[in-house]
Amino acid sequence: MEIIKKVSAIFLILIATSCTELQQVVNQLPSGTTLGNEEIANGLKAALDKGIEKQVSKLTKTDGFYKNQLVKILLPEELQKVDNTLRDIGLGNLADEGLRVLNRAAEDAVSEATPIFVNAIKGMTFNDAKTILLGNDSAATDYLVKTTRTQLYDKFNPVIQSSFEKVGADKIWTSLINRYNAIPLTADVNPDLTDYVTGEALNGVYTMIAVEEREIRTKVSSRTTDLLRKVFSLQD
Repeated sequence: MEIIKKVSAIFLILIATSCTELQQVVNQLPSGTTLGNEEIANGLKAALDKGIEKQVSKLTKTDGFYKNQLVKILLPEELQKVDNTLRDIGLGNLADEGLRVLNRAAEDAVSEATPIFVNAIKGMTFNDAKTILLGNDSAATDYLVKTTRTQLYDKFNPVIQSSFEKVGADKIWTSLINRYNAIPLTADVNPDLTDYVTGEALNGVYTMIAVEEREIRTKVSSRTTDLLRKVFSLQD
């Protein structure tokens, strides 16, 4: 896949140009480490590849968000009453469609994440790599949050807005909210959900990366190659 080719090329460049810096990191690793510079760098590459390719790519598929209970986007808390009320009066199908278009917009946006993750990996120093390798169960995810969240937000937001327009989400939500506002004794609501869905989409991306990182760090059986087993044994 394209992500693997891009990330592999990036790490080859880093390895070729930054051996001195990497050696300094290797020297700080626990005594008894016998892995070479290239093995350590490639092990980290493989772990990041696996998290992004295996987990994040799932989110770009139809129902990648909508049928994944870890990341499914629900209405914001202040609008839960809209969903509940519509279901109570027999408009559950309308409520379901409203949720579906929110999740479809997120699925459209996640395709924008790959090049930004590639750039974050490209900018990773070997001190970053050491911190990730010997860090806690979410160190790699935390690094990506720190280095990509703002850029991803800026990419996701217009895609989500466009997706809303493409699938008619604005009309669906106008219909949903108007029906809700017509119910006696309810307070009118007029939400702008683009920012909310953007934030939830970002949370979903990082959640799925964290799932794979935790698996690799805590379960030897999830280290599916000799290289992953060797490199991540350093942090066991």
